[in-house]
Amino acid sequence: MSDTEAENWLEKIQKPGKGKLKIYIGMSAGVGKTYRMLQDAHRLLRNGVNLRVGYVETHGRKETEALIEGLPVVPRRTVFYKGKQLDELDVQAIILLQPNTVIVDELAHSNIPGSKNEKRWQDVLDLLEAGINVISAVNIQHIESINEDVKTITGVEVKERVPDRILQLADEVVNIDLTADELITRLKEGKIYDNSKVQQALQNFFKPEKILQLRELALKEVAGQVERKVDYEVTPRDKSWKHERFLACISSNHEIAQNIIRKTARLASYYNSKWYVLYVQTPKESTEKIALAAQRHLINNFKNATELGGEVIQKKGTDIAQVIIDLIEEKEVTTVCIGKPHITLWQIILKTSVFRQLLKTLSKNDVDLIILS
Repeated sequence: MSDTEAENWLEKIQKPGKGKLKIYIGMSAGVGKTYRMLQDAHRLLRNGVNLRVGYVETHGRKETEALIEGLPVVPRRTVFYKGKQLDELDVQAIILLQPNTVIVDELAHSNIPGSKNEKRWQDVLDLLEAGINVISAVNIQHIESINEDVKTITGVEVKERVPDRILQLADEVVNIDLTADELITRLKEGKIYDNSKVQQALQNFFKPEKILQLRELALKEVAGQVERKVDYEVTPRDKSWKHERFLACISSNHEIAQNIIRKTARLASYYNSKWYVLYVQTPKESTEKIALAAQRHLINNFKNATELGGEVIQKKGTDIAQVIIDLIEEKEVTTVCIGKPHITLWQIILKTSVFRQLLKTLSKNDVDLIILS
């Protein structure tokens, strides 16, 4: 944190009301996110800020462990799960202490079953609501809407994910950047993983081409966040400017629906706009006819959409196109997002007599139609 950056953050956290959130993003483990947070902690303490370390994961890195010395740490909550003693962030203890700022690492972490919140990012929201400022960190591969991009690059599907709306809520999003060569050098020097894991890491995740692609994702994500802040907080808006509103139309096809939701969420995030997910239950997809697995996937997609900041709308009917038309007018939708033409939903729309009416309505209301791959 530079002196100017520190002054700006100090100014923000001294304002009363809801807590402020700062998130460090990195392309992978080992770039220095936790190290940077602990540097922030020491700087804030020197400036007289009432600060606590809520949860920090050092991964045995000596440089990081050394920085914890001299910092006030809140003891972790001990939980026994399946015969094992595990530690978790003690949210209630932090709220009772009421520090000005708390350091909370591993934003994408899944809490132990039975905890108040399922995810650590939900714990962070509780702390912010309590008026406590939070500095946290996350790797780019844990951001929900780019999960498919990460899977394509690395070949691994990341299970622990953070909704994009958490980044939108953040007052500051900072990228911790290293070149591929610098990161690989740190790995070989044993500064990221134990020496026994270095060769395996070099053959898998830490290949230069993968690092470069993940680095590009991280740079784009932070640049997008900065651009949105400039658009909505700095650049004056013309009064006639129309807010974007997106409508994602899904069916019970899990993978396609998941893709439409993620991509629509990403578009809405870019425009900092409201968005909806529409599912029309046709007679063919009634609870008596649809498979239980498909029902579970549908519920999970609804949950995912809600976590990403969308509003889920469920309707029953046979005329999907007409339902879309009605919703466009009711919600003042500016962009409709739909899957590839071969999907069931599209086929149903093509067969209906009001398909031309749908296109006419889109044109009349100046609504864009995006067909997502």
